[in-house]
Amino acid sequence: MPRKIRKIEPLVQNIPTKKRVAAYARVSSGKDAMLHSLSAQVSYYSKFIQSHSGWEYMGVYADEAITGTKEIREEFQRLINDCRNGKIDMIITKSISRLARNTLIMLEVVRELKSLNVDVYFEKENIHSLSGDGELMLTILASFAQEESRSVSENCKWRIRKGFADGELINLRFIYGYEIKKGKIEINTKEAEIVSMIFEDYIEGMGCTKISNKLREMGVKKLRGGIWNSERVADIIKNEKYAGNALLQKKYVKDHLTKALVVNKGCLTKYYAEGTHPPIVDLETFQKAQEILSRNRERYSGSKERRKYPFTSKIVCGICGKNYRHKNKQGQISWDCPTYSKYGKASCPSKKIPEDILYMLTNEVLGLSKFDEEYFAEKIKEIQVATSNLIIFVFHDGSIVKKEWSYKLRNQGL
Repeated sequence: MPRKIRKIEPLVQNIPTKKRVAAYARVSSGKDAMLHSLSAQVSYYSKFIQSHSGWEYMGVYADEAITGTKEIREEFQRLINDCRNGKIDMIITKSISRLARNTLIMLEVVRELKSLNVDVYFEKENIHSLSGDGELMLTILASFAQEESRSVSENCKWRIRKGFADGELINLRFIYGYEIKKGKIEINTKEAEIVSMIFEDYIEGMGCTKISNKLREMGVKKLRGGIWNSERVADIIKNEKYAGNALLQKKYVKDHLTKALVVNKGCLTKYYAEGTHPPIVDLETFQKAQEILSRNRERYSGSKERRKYPFTSKIVCGICGKNYRHKNKQGQISWDCPTYSKYGKASCPSKKIPEDILYMLTNEVLGLSKFDEEYFAEKIKEIQVATSNLIIFVFHDGSIVKKEWSYKLRNQGL
């Protein structure tokens, strides 16, 4: 018997939906910005997408002056999140290098978008990521893009290091007391007076903490914002540039992908160039300051080896919340709040505690005749330094014990 087939037409016809399309643009260098400005790219993609009747314009996501090797890009991350939330069907971008120069990052992004059924169209390479051979082509081309990035990075490194070898100041942008104009260093008269004052005060016996307090009281503005502290003052005193000389290649870029700037601890050659720019302090003054700095460093540093003491990360300042730090001043050992050390009493009027008092009180709380480091770590979670000569021992089981202690004023020593 012949099979009968009856065609049933749908009652409601499917209305074709528009493809939701967005664009991603990125400018990574001044030259690129000059030739293809970000505003021009945004305008181009806006017109391009809206000119297609089957597309719905979802906007242009644009990052400015950020390299494609970096994964953290605000607009790029917003674009990916919108794709995850089902707001976009296709992304248009100029080329693979615009999306990412790191092959691994690019493939991870494309594969995630592919799992979300989001197509990425690369104009220059004429590749759709959802096409059959799209991923293979992207892998090959992205590898070329990454190698190009490495090559450009190495060329830049060579140029910079060649400049260092010739005694040139390269990529110098910010230094307190100076103004950088078209690569030329000029003295900022107002800031130079502050620099001279710092050196004079330090040579006359004023410490870095007291100098930073003085600068804050004077209302002196720090370069690029922030507040003055002892570390920033010490950085100025140590900087040979204030004597008109320059130690070159103190730091270097670790690799072309992360572009992390690391301190040069002997991995690369350093160059000491004399007379590179006008000095703010004379060489004799600078050398006097270095001698005092060296003596103070030896006096306060104690052992050069970093040690973990029984009270490390256990003592918490009840005023600012920072962990107290071990301090050895000419054999007199105490624990001090780092906020006080950096910014002075005005920022944190905490109490410095002699280590022998800490041992004595800890033994009393734990009922020990002799301090036992293992038993202490097992029982005590933290020691809170409260105001009015009160410290609180917090046990791991949640119980607390309060202890008062007497001390000498800071200017009376321990």
